[in-house]
Amino acid sequence: MKKYIYSIILFCAFSITANAQNDLQRTSQGALYTLFTHNTGDRIKNDDVITLQIIQKTDKDSLLSSTYALGHPVQVKVQPTQNVTDMMEIFPLLTTGDSLLVKIPADSVFKGHENSRPPFFPAGSFFNFYMKIVKVQSLNDAIAERNAELEKIKAAEAVDANKYITSNKLVMKTTASGLKYVVFKQSIKPKPRAGDTVLVNYTGHLLNGQVFDTSIAAVADKAGLLQEGRTYEPISFVVGSGQVIKGWDEGLLLLNTGAKAKFVIPSSLAYGEQGQGDVIPSYSTLVFDVELVAVKPIPHAAVAPTKKPAAKKKTATTAKKKS
Repeated sequence: MKKYIYSIILFCAFSITANAQNDLQRTSQGALYTLFTHNTGDRIKNDDVITLQIIQKTDKDSLLSSTYALGHPVQVKVQPTQNVTDMMEIFPLLTTGDSLLVKIPADSVFKGHENSRPPFFPAGSFFNFYMKIVKVQSLNDAIAERNAELEKIKAAEAVDANKYITSNKLVMKTTASGLKYVVFKQSIKPKPRAGDTVLVNYTGHLLNGQVFDTSIAAVADKAGLLQEGRTYEPISFVVGSGQVIKGWDEGLLLLNTGAKAKFVIPSSLAYGEQGQGDVIPSYSTLVFDVELVAVKPIPHAAVAPTKKPAAKKKTATTAKKKS
């Protein structure tokens, strides 16, 4: 029975693909396209912001990427076309709800840098984009919507951070910048100073517990992040020099060499509104378990002892009489 059902699915998929290939139209720049559904309504204009789902495949139907798999659509601002690869010729033909296939010649994509061309995109092949237009907005409306969403996320950040601290029964100190920290393993060894090179073992995760990076192989393996070829060892950098996020630069200068601590770092001291790729969302408070393994100090200028000001001689004062 399963085999029969799969045969029907494959037959339908082949029929749709075959029909799509027969109905292909060509743009002036050489892209091929065909519409699966075409709705009535206002056509997309320059400066509109479109929200769309995209599945990208090779000519042999191998999946390259999918916004469905990522869990969210993408947004694109429509502008005058620059070349065939930007697909800006296609969008003004569409409206909300339209779905289509766009085929971009691989020869155009890799023109001028053939060395980067993978073998599964031979000469004459195409990038195949299956797209669905989810929403069309004016630029002002899109900006307003995005700002409103970011404000909600920003407002919730402090609440979520406090919930994390409370639920994990953490007693933390807070610095003037908003960094929260607790030292689990104390040390009497010297603290680093700005400009010193530090070696740090760490595990970083979101407030929901999702690990996004670590220097420890066992932790990476457990979290499904183990990368072949990566050497898992303490990270080395110059502290206080801006090579890492602000929360690290500040927090590590508070620790003695050999200490272990937990940092709860607000987004203002981390990746802020931008986030970090698909791993760290906008306005994310980050949690780091850190161990200051070693410090390689540099020569620091001696700090001159503070001289006490000389005592001032007392002088008599007289009050002026009112005339």
